[in-house]
Parts: sequence; structure tokens; C-alpha cells
Amino acid sequence: MPGLEAGGIAVLTWIVLVMIGAGFVQGALGIGFPMVATPLIALIADLRTAVIMVLLPCIATVVVSLVRGASLRSAVSQFWMMPIYSLIGAAIGTRIFVAFPQFPYALLIAALIFCYLNLDWLGRTEWPLVKRHRYLFAPVFGVLGGLSEGTANVAAPPLIVYYLALSLQPTTLVQALNICFLTGKSTQFATLTIAGGVTAAQWAFTLPFAAIAAGGALYGVRVRNRIEAATYRRWLVRALLAIALVLCVQYAYRHWAGA
Repeated sequence: MPGLEAGGIAVLTWIVLVMIGAGFVQGALGIGFPMVATPLIALIADLRTAVIMVLLPCIATVVVSLVRGASLRSAVSQFWMMPIYSLIGAAIGTRIFVAFPQFPYALLIAALIFCYLNLDWLGRTEWPLVKRHRYLFAPVFGVLGGLSEGTANVAAPPLIVYYLALSLQPTTLVQALNICFLTGKSTQFATLTIAGGVTAAQWAFTLPFAAIAAGGALYGVRVRNRIEAATYRRWLVRALLAIALVLCVQYAYRHWAGA
């Protein structure tokens, strides 16, 4: 990968540590690999290189979560339509982003997350209406997840809110998230390969890091399988808080850098 080969052992060590740590987060929570790995890799490379470096390792961690986690068949049977809704939302969100690139999408999503977290703190995130009509609300939250990804490059928050409202068990929730992530990241891989000019050699360069990230994810899955549902929910809510804070920091940095 241009700019990384000459970095020496320090750069290589940094990338390995990032892949292990981000892989563990993805395995333990079912989310988080790109949010953790992309900015950390971007510290030593340009953003495009960071996205390329992270993509196949991210797909590898998602596959590990799907294969090693339980309840995959149940998640697919209940939520197979969610990746389709997310792709529709992503297509719409991308068009909106192209038309209005200066709109603070990240801040809007962060504000919505903070509103949800406040409701959670007040104990008002049990939504019986969503539970009773889960298939009616599925397109709403699926498209919202796609819109979020197309505008702010983060799909998880609307999907997490929907699945938490259904009171899913952690194993099913993680699998439902990951079938969406696998579809989205596979689409991104195909787009970068066909239209983004990423060569086979560049993808091959990231394969060893994909294996390392998969190892971190495997350990994370083992940790997740040993924790209680209530503990996992607390972790997931804190992950939402972290996502909101990261979105705010990213927006502030971009605004400051562009000033």
C-alpha cells in the first residue's frame, strides 16, 4: 500500500494493534470495527488508504461474528429484509449527500443518538407498538440505517435502536446487525474495485491484516458469549454514546480543518 511499506516496524506494529483491538470490539459488541480502525489508521495514512486498509479486515470480523455466533438462522429468518431496506436508504442518502454536502449530517445523527440515550436514562425505550408491529417498522428503521450510512458513513445507530426496542437477545441482535453490515461492506468492496480504482494487489496487501482482525474478533465473540444480556445491553448503549461523541469530534475536526 503506498506510503505504508516505508513506515517500518513501528507502522506495522501500530496497524497490527489497531486490527486486534478493533476486531475485539467488533466481536464483543457486534459493531465498531470501522469506527475504531478507520481514524486510527488515518493517523499514519491518508483517508482513502485507511478505508481500503480497513474494509477487508472489517468484512472478516463480520464473517467471524456470523459464523461463530449463535442464532444466525433465527436472525436471517426474521430480518432478511433489513439489508434490502438499508441498501435503499443508502442509495437515497448518497444522493442527498451529493446534493447537500455541507449539511451537518453527523451532528444530526449524534443529536438523535443523544435523544435516544436520554430516553434510555429515563427508562422510556420500551416501545410496545414497535414490538407488536415489528414488520411495519422494519422498513422505517432499515431505510433510516441506510440514510445514516449514505450521509454520515455510520449505519448502526438506527438499527440498534430498532433491535433494542424489540428486546432481542444479544446473539440474535448481533447476527441481525451483521447481516446488514456484510451486505453493505460487500457492496462497498465491489464499488471500490469496479469504480474506485483499487487494484487486486492493494486488496492482497490487506489480507494478512484481515486474518489478524479475525483473530481479535474471535476472542471478542468468546467474551460476548460469556456475558449476560443486561451487561451486553449496557455495553451497546455505551457504544452508542461513543459513536455520537466520535461523530461530534469528526465534524468539529473537519470544520476546523476546512476553516
